[in-house]
Amino acid sequence: MLTGPQFSADAAAANLRKTLAETRTRIASAALRCGRAPDSVGLLAITKGQPVQMVRAAAELGQLDFGENYLQEAIPKLSALADVPLRWHYTGQIQSNKTRPIAERFEWVHTVDRERIAVRLSEQRPHHAPPLNICVQIRLADEPGKGGVAPGEVLELIRRVNVLPRLKLRGLMCIPPPLQTFEEQHAALRQVADCLAQVNSQGYALDTLSMGMSADLEAAIAAGATWVRVGTAIFGERLA
Repeated sequence: MLTGPQFSADAAAANLRKTLAETRTRIASAALRCGRAPDSVGLLAITKGQPVQMVRAAAELGQLDFGENYLQEAIPKLSALADVPLRWHYTGQIQSNKTRPIAERFEWVHTVDRERIAVRLSEQRPHHAPPLNICVQIRLADEPGKGGVAPGEVLELIRRVNVLPRLKLRGLMCIPPPLQTFEEQHAALRQVADCLAQVNSQGYALDTLSMGMSADLEAAIAAGATWVRVGTAIFGERLA
C-alpha cells in the first residue's frame, strides 16, 4: 500500500483528473442546453493559491489556459513552468506600478478598468510579442474591493483603449455580486452581454465575454460567456 507523500500526490492527481473532467462536462452540458457548441466556451483555470505542481498536473491533463490574480504569486509560477506551452491570463486588479511584468509575461488581461492602466500596458508590451489581449471590466454593483467601470462608462473607455497600438481589445469581463438562483445570476450576467451588443452596434467587433465562475458558470454560459473562470470547482479551496 502507498503511504506518505507519494500517496498524497497520487490522490491529488486522481482527484484533479476527476474535477477537471466534471468541470468540462458542466461547460459542455450548459452550452448544449442553450444551443451553443461546447467549444464556444473556453475554460480558464484560476490557480491563485495553488502550487506549481498542481498547475503542471492540470497541463498534463490538457488544460492550457490559466489565470492568476496576484502578480507576486504569479511570476514565480510563470518562470517555473516556462518549459510548458501555457497561456497565462491576468485576472486580478492592476496597480499602476505592476503593469510592466503583466505586459511582458501574460497573453491576456481581463481586468482593465482605467485608461491609464491600458496606456501603460500598451507602452510596456514588448514589440517582439503579439498585441496583448484585453477585456474591459464592468462593475455591476458597488462592492468594496472590486474593480470595474460602470456600464454607462464602458463605451467611452473602449473608444480610448481601442486606439492603443500594442493592445487587442477583445471584450468585456465582470465579477457579479453573489447571487443564489440561476434566474438571478442569468439576469445579472445578461447585462454584460447586452452591454457588449450595444458596444458592437457602434461598429466594434468584440468577441469575448469573460464571466462565470464555479458557482454560476451555467448561468454565465446561458448569458453568452466565452470564457468561464473556474478555480474552486477544479482545485478545491485555495491553499494560500
